[in-house]
Order: sequence, then C-alpha cells, then structure tokens
Amino acid sequence: MLLSQEDYGVNTARSAQEALQLAASQEFDLYVLDKRLPDSDGLTLCQQLTEITPNVPCMFYSGDAYEIHRRQAIDAGAVAYVAKPDIEGLIDNVRKVLSERECAATA
Repeated sequence: MLLSQEDYGVNTARSAQEALQLAASQEFDLYVLDKRLPDSDGLTLCQQLTEITPNVPCMFYSGDAYEIHRRQAIDAGAVAYVAKPDIEGLIDNVRKVLSERECAATA
C-alpha cells in the first residue's frame, strides 16, 4: 500500500507460493520481500525468484532489524535491506533500485 501511494504499480502475494506463481506469469521490475512468510522464508523466496527471473532485483522490507539479517538477505541475492518501519528508507531504496534498472535497460 505504501508504494502504490507513490504511484508505483503494485501486486501483492500472501505467500511464497503465490509470489512464485506471479513471477512465472507476469513481468516485474522489482520484488519487495519480507523475511517472514506463512509458508516459507523470504531468504529462500529471494533465491528462488533470482533463479527464475535473474534480471529482476529483490529487496527486503522487514521487521528483522539486525545487521545479521541484512547480511543474510544480501547473501541470498537481495540488492537492499530496509528495516521496518523506515518508510522513507523503503521508498528511497525502491526509487534508487528502479532508477539504476532504468539506466541499465537504456545502456
């Protein structure tokens, strides 16, 4: 909801399985994940999404705020990690990742 208020098109998934189905059926510019999911964990989902859509970056927005959590996410393939409730950090990182992606697409 936060990102849709910033005029981003947003699709949501309530589980890792639903996210994988969406990723297989649609094109996305960015995945924003939480570490905690009802049927898996965000780290595993990040690895799976990176395998099936290697050109789409993943970032985390999670309540797990310690450095170890950020390191685990980066090791799983994420390009950024923002701890909740840093809404400005989330929006800034989404803008940054998408602008870098646009630059890479036009190069």
